[in-house]
Amino acid sequence: MAEAQKFLPGDEDYEEEFSFDPRLEQEAERIAEALVFASAQPVSEAYIAGRLPRGVDVGSVMARLKNRYAGSGVNLVQVADHWAFRTAADLSFVVNTDEQEVRKLSRAALEVLAIIAYHQPVTRAEIEDIRGVQTSKGTLDVLMEAGWVRFRGRRRTPGRPVTFGTTRDFLDHFGLEEIRDLPGIEELKGAGLLSGRVPSHLNIPVPIGDDEFAENEDPITQMDLEELGLLTPKPEEDD
Repeated sequence: MAEAQKFLPGDEDYEEEFSFDPRLEQEAERIAEALVFASAQPVSEAYIAGRLPRGVDVGSVMARLKNRYAGSGVNLVQVADHWAFRTAADLSFVVNTDEQEVRKLSRAALEVLAIIAYHQPVTRAEIEDIRGVQTSKGTLDVLMEAGWVRFRGRRRTPGRPVTFGTTRDFLDHFGLEEIRDLPGIEELKGAGLLSGRVPSHLNIPVPIGDDEFAENEDPITQMDLEELGLLTPKPEEDD
């Protein structure tokens, strides 16, 4: 009688046959579910991973949870590298009330937001060049107060202008998993947001990710924010 094949730790066959513990995986799902449910804000995958049993793949856990909630009234959604529970899109009318404050943006603010979303990282001068008109500081302030736009970095050009980009709250509000999920030309046409007679050479740029920097862009630092008057300089420590 042939001897049963033995697997050693570290072998792929060993990992496949012995590492999967249904009870451990179920407990991991319960922990992840509780962490996301208890938080008012999207929870980072790194935070969840740090609280799961050792050896559990957080990506697989979240994928299974997402599938479990897919047909429910509440969905588990991914926002960049964060996770949150949200009301199913087709049931949003049930929970919306007239008491909720509706945030309305001016046409100028919507234009600036769209330019930042599609062209980020982008400077104020570049925004004005695309729009063809000057952009008031107030318009950018409104978008930043809404939590949808942030300072990304500084361009390696004379004057080192600040670059703008969107935030995780922007993705969350508009139901996007990542910035590359922004609609393309055909989708915008289908939604009635673009005329069918757009120029044939019109291209919609694909913005780079939140964690990526352009070749001519430096990350913004504490010193940069102080220089721009956005933070109070830290007091010097006594020797």
